[in-house]
Amino acid sequence: MRIMPGRSDAFLEINHSIKAKEYVDYKYESLKRLCESAPKERASNEGRVAYRFFTKQSKELTDLYNQFYKNNKKIIPKDLVLDPIILAVWYMDDGSKCRDHDIYLNTQQFSINDQKILLYKLRLLGINGRLNKDKKYFRIRLLKPSIKTFMKIIFPYVVNAMQYKLVMTP
Repeated sequence: MRIMPGRSDAFLEINHSIKAKEYVDYKYESLKRLCESAPKERASNEGRVAYRFFTKQSKELTDLYNQFYKNNKKIIPKDLVLDPIILAVWYMDDGSKCRDHDIYLNTQQFSINDQKILLYKLRLLGINGRLNKDKKYFRIRLLKPSIKTFMKIIFPYVVNAMQYKLVMTP
């Protein structure tokens, strides 16, 4: 989400690999009232193909931007409520599976304090994690006993194109 210099309202760009076309279409369906055109393919110089769309600028997105950015830095609003759909989208966007049994939420752009707020919000849902150092930044790693709970919560909302991120637990 961005506010361009000289513009008063924010807009959103959704941009993923063409492999995630179904996921981009899923997001577009939720946001199309804010868009002028449908998603399109775009080839890069490196031969990769992206699939993306943009929203129009809107006051609604500016309000969201102001909740999640302070002085151009990402923040976590203290009143954030995590629900199953928010968790699923968060994981589809910023989650990763490592060695088929570790789950990470890539929160490296947030302060340590904001990451602790996210850990607290996850605990409210019965999901425990800890901060894990990834090179010089920290991210959230879910504790193994919580992965099954996390997967059970998000599974109904993960689109087919993103199910490769799911961990099947016994």
